[in-house]
Amino acid sequence: MAKQRPEKNLRERRVLPMELKLGDRMTDETGEWEIIGRPYTTNAGKDAHARVRKVDQPDVTEIRTWGAYERVSVRRS
Repeated sequence: MAKQRPEKNLRERRVLPMELKLGDRMTDETGEWEIIGRPYTTNAGKDAHARVRKVDQPDVTEIRTWGAYERVSVRRS
């Protein structure tokens, strides 16, 4: 009898920061955030930035920074 694979959440992905899309959502210790701006790089492409807003408080926005090589866990709709 073949073993069944555990079910994966197909909406949850780990992507590079430059692969982020508008509407992607991520969660950290401060809450759930949504990507509202296209990602861009600085420092000769070594740092990636994206504008995000808090889902439950739309007036709270910030710019998040990651190393361009880091993977980011996001949920896509």
